[in-house]
Amino acid sequence: MNSTVTTGTETSVWGGGNQPLGASYGKLMMWFFLVSDALTFSGFLAAYGFSRFKFIETWPIADEVFTHVPFFHGNYPMIYVAFMTFILIMSSVTMVLAVDAGHKMKKNAVIWYMFATVIGGIIFVGSQAWEWGTFIKGDHGALETKGGRILQFVKADTGERASLADFAASIPGERIIHERKNGLWFFQEPALTSVSLEEVVQGFKANSNILIRTELINEEGEKTVLDRKSSLAKLAEATQVVEGANLIHNEYGSRLFADFFFFITGFHGFHVFSGVVLNIVIFFNVIMGTYERRGHYEMVEKVGLYWHFVDLVWVFVFTFFYLV
Repeated sequence: MNSTVTTGTETSVWGGGNQPLGASYGKLMMWFFLVSDALTFSGFLAAYGFSRFKFIETWPIADEVFTHVPFFHGNYPMIYVAFMTFILIMSSVTMVLAVDAGHKMKKNAVIWYMFATVIGGIIFVGSQAWEWGTFIKGDHGALETKGGRILQFVKADTGERASLADFAASIPGERIIHERKNGLWFFQEPALTSVSLEEVVQGFKANSNILIRTELINEEGEKTVLDRKSSLAKLAEATQVVEGANLIHNEYGSRLFADFFFFITGFHGFHVFSGVVLNIVIFFNVIMGTYERRGHYEMVEKVGLYWHFVDLVWVFVFTFFYLV
């Protein structure tokens, strides 16, 4: 029977000590952190999956939500998200090269590969911030019913989405401006939408080419478009105009979609931002020769483990939110 006790010069793999399994204390703690963080993300994504399939008939279609590209006008489904994913994966490649260069004690190579990794992370975080801004601002606008359902609009002749501003009537109105000089020191009111509910209703009735599209997904995997008569009947249920998405309203459909989007992508974005900060610190330490004097670049390898983790998590987030 094999014994796990060390005898003579024979060393047991499971003998413990300062470096069990040949891993340093710092690297082992990083693995413990990543395993616990992986369980956290798994719980979030599992909750998203359960919620989505519970409301699968009314869940927003990702190809109709994430269609924007900076500086370009038009409908480009998933193009920019794919670009973000490519940048993050390539930054993981440069991190691998930095770790490999560190093992070979090539200081200059580590500097350049770490620099490329930092740039990739900054581009990703900036892109995600832009995507958030676009998601919050909204695209075409919609109406919300008393039951919380979203009513979108399409053009009957082409089937394309119609923005509220395209057909809403213009009703002259006057808004009272509350100013401190008028004696009112504090006044709170909800933000006004670009068009009012009355303007949308009147414009819809005057334009026979506009139809209502509901949240319900039909057998073809598309949102259900009502005929003109049904659209007029459904319009009577509307209570307010919704533009963009937040934690209370969502012009794209289910509010849960926006809640999960902000929480999960925001949590991952915080991880990427933290990784960028760590990479910058390590980058300057490499320049100053800190690890050269230590005789090893293990810190580069440890921060590389974290960076690979956030890349891997994004693959799952990308799959759940944008592809499935």
